[in-house]
Amino acid sequence: MLNTNFKVGRLEAETWDAFADLVERNNGIYGGCWCAPNHVEYERGVSDPRTIKEQLVRCGRAQAALVFDEEGNAQGWCQYGLTDSLNLKHLREYRKDPPPPAQWRVACIFVDKHHRGEGIARLALEGAIAQIVLAGGGRIEAISETTLGRKSQGRFLFSGTVELFEDLGFGRVRQVGKHAWIVTRTVRAGTKAMGLGSSDS
Repeated sequence: MLNTNFKVGRLEAETWDAFADLVERNNGIYGGCWCAPNHVEYERGVSDPRTIKEQLVRCGRAQAALVFDEEGNAQGWCQYGLTDSLNLKHLREYRKDPPPPAQWRVACIFVDKHHRGEGIARLALEGAIAQIVLAGGGRIEAISETTLGRKSQGRFLFSGTVELFEDLGFGRVRQVGKHAWIVTRTVRAGTKAMGLGSSDS
């Protein structure tokens, strides 16, 4: 059931505690990753995910749209950033035939385990697009998975579903995995309504 009382804000120093609370409520996210391994600064086996995530947030190098409930608790997020700041899954296959350069990437979408099915993932992605619009717009890319006609475990959908991206104006570019696709959309700077802006494939 869709809850209309959610609000979208930014991940920043002032909202770090709400983000951290959400991660801690969900056992650190996917084994304690803290949504950190996508950052280019992250070194596997060296970096502590929580520490580096907080450092990047506080210096403005980690960006996400956070979805808050009516009590001010964060219940989901959509991580995005400039393409040179975030890695994507299926990156090796992506590099074999890369799409036209994008300015932005969406790398992770997560919803609290007790609030799934309430439209939070959509709100988070909409919020990320809106924040990108305010930051100047441009081409956005992501790699996500199709779920139509099959069941998929949530841990494989940490970048959302292709169907969600398509609902919000993204187009498929190229398949890079059994169910994984590069999807893109271009938005114009200053677009005020979420449904506006050009989309491409």
